Amino acid sequence: MQIISSFINGAAYPSDAGTIDKIYPATGEVIAKVEKATSAMLDEAVRHASEAQKQWAARSGQDRSQILYSIAMALKEANEELSRLEVQDVGKLYSEAVTGDVPSGADAFEFFAHMAATMTGTSHKWEDAIGYTRRVPLGVCAGIGAWNYPAQIACWKAAPALATGNAFILKPSEETPLVAMRIAQIATEHGLPDGLFQVLQGDYEIGAAICAHKGIAKVSLTGGVDTGKLIMKQSADSLKKVTLELGGKAPLVIFDDCDFEIAVQTAMDANFYTAGEVCSNATRVFIQEGIAPKIIAEMVKRTSEMRIGDPMSEDVQIGALISKAHQQKVLDYIRIGEEEGAHIAVGGKAAHPQGFEGGNFVEPTIMTQCTDDMRIVREEIFGPVMSVLTFKTEEEAIRRANDTDFGLGAGIITSDLTRAHRVADALEAGNVWVNTYNLIPADWPFGGAKQSGFGRESSQFAIEAYTEVKATYIQL
Repeated sequence: MQIISSFINGAAYPSDAGTIDKIYPATGEVIAKVEKATSAMLDEAVRHASEAQKQWAARSGQDRSQILYSIAMALKEANEELSRLEVQDVGKLYSEAVTGDVPSGADAFEFFAHMAATMTGTSHKWEDAIGYTRRVPLGVCAGIGAWNYPAQIACWKAAPALATGNAFILKPSEETPLVAMRIAQIATEHGLPDGLFQVLQGDYEIGAAICAHKGIAKVSLTGGVDTGKLIMKQSADSLKKVTLELGGKAPLVIFDDCDFEIAVQTAMDANFYTAGEVCSNATRVFIQEGIAPKIIAEMVKRTSEMRIGDPMSEDVQIGALISKAHQQKVLDYIRIGEEEGAHIAVGGKAAHPQGFEGGNFVEPTIMTQCTDDMRIVREEIFGPVMSVLTFKTEEEAIRRANDTDFGLGAGIITSDLTRAHRVADALEAGNVWVNTYNLIPADWPFGGAKQSGFGRESSQFAIEAYTEVKATYIQL
């Protein structure tokens, strides 16, 4: 049985504090034992990180850039290896991991390698004085990751932290410990000094210790709303900087002037990619009344033809959910939707594909006759469940789309460019996509509004989350 340890100061660091079973979601089999990190191990990691960070911050941006670029190229070369680990971690399709999640992590390191070499401040002059500003690192930063995109999350948090001169400690989800560990090892193997990228394995206990630790200056979380609120409370005593990328219940508004093919495929992609385990997925699909029957009929047809099964198979479109408990949660929501009056147009049941009968599969599901007050419309399900609603006017669609506590993503399908700008401006979301969905290049910001959190991942805006401004005033 494989043992997964923490990674401290450039090497595996065993623990005797007990283990957590690592289960392959597609089969239900235990494939590894994850050793839980202790508070003493956290102290050790922070000590090494603090020492390494001072030397790292003293290096030029160009020096840091060259190392980060080397890591980016190594991650690209390891794409297939990391993608296979991602499948074992999440149960998602290999075809998604190898083309989406894992390459986006390498892209992040490449982008922030360039940022490391090009960051500048401002200069000022008065009659008898000059001044300048610099963005300076915070020190030791930590990331707490969700289980749906472990490779991307590890890189999206580590790359900007390292580019700006910080050290970084990652606590991946205990359910997905494999791929992040390998990423940290690759970074060390390709020139990153020991102590700058460390991984602490474990559950909420080590997460809480990270938030309370006075030697950590900042915590970045990707997770649920309740976890985000808890992280803020746990970080308050030490006044840590916190950024939160939390849940969502995004709307996709399909107008009657849409391109039919784009509308159908976008709606399906925005609900069934990664078996629906995507925080920004557009799980509330609003369709203008005149075209709703035709759009729904085509979505139901295509959904009924989707194949469920082995995540490594090229002809499978739906992989496994992360755990048995989460599978049951998704099935419970489908039952609740029925009880509240929604109609299951397709799907709605657990699936048991041949050879993977023990896996955590749920059929891709479309629920029609939904209303805004239903729990399946208001609460995040995080599974392959689409709620379909209809609307008459643009004003109505905007009002109902914004009637949510969340504000992570939103989508618009229309052929009217003026309408696209107008509606995008009115939607309350951190990210809005028009005639596509969930595309986030490395130079594009991602983050939420309202209960979906604050701060931005990716792009130059992420630099703000890992630095503070130092202003120097010189009297002449």
